[in-house]
Order: sequence, then structure tokens, then C-alpha cells
Amino acid sequence: MRIKHLTVISMILCLTLVLGCATTNPAKDAAKTATPADWKFHSIVDVAFVKEQVKVPMPEDVMIIDARPKRAKYDKGHIPMAVSIPDSQFDKMTAKLPADKNALLIFYCGGPT
Repeated sequence: MRIKHLTVISMILCLTLVLGCATTNPAKDAAKTATPADWKFHSIVDVAFVKEQVKVPMPEDVMIIDARPKRAKYDKGHIPMAVSIPDSQFDKMTAKLPADKNALLIFYCGGPT
């Protein structure tokens, strides 16, 4: 009887150790594995912020970029004065970006997928 109790207690201790070591904090793990791509998005803004920036004519230091597919989404409707640079072709279309590296770029897309 005593051996059964010791065996059960030993198994519970081993299980506790294994589960305790296996669980980690995902937020800390994500912070440790931050990639250089994290800098690309300075901040997420709301409609009020975009309305403050959009004027007619569009200021030279502001560009609104529609990152949705051109034919499927942009051609069917977009924010006036927005430039179509689909996210799938961004690296090929960087010439459309303003020469001023301090220009405000406002991207919009179809939302999370």
C-alpha cells in the first residue's frame, strides 16, 4: 500500500514538473523573437486622424496607399486620391512612393484575413 502511495505521489510530482516547465508566457516569447519587420508599422490610426490629413489638393508630404488588390478591390472603389500599391507587389512599385522619406504614408487594406 505504501509503495502505491509513493508511486502516485512520484507521478504527480513528475507531472507537475513537466507541465510547469512546458508552459511559457507567449507575450515574453514574442518579445524575444521580435523581427526587424516590426518597425514597418509605426502606429494604427483611426478615421479621424486620416480626415485631418486628407485635404484637396493632397499635401505633398502625405500619401494614402490602398494596399488591396487593384482589379478586385481598388478599381471597384477607393478613397479619393489614394494610390494603388497592392501589398503583394509593394516591392516592385516603390517608385510610386514620395521621394521625401519623412512623408506621412497612410496605408489601408481589407482588414485582417
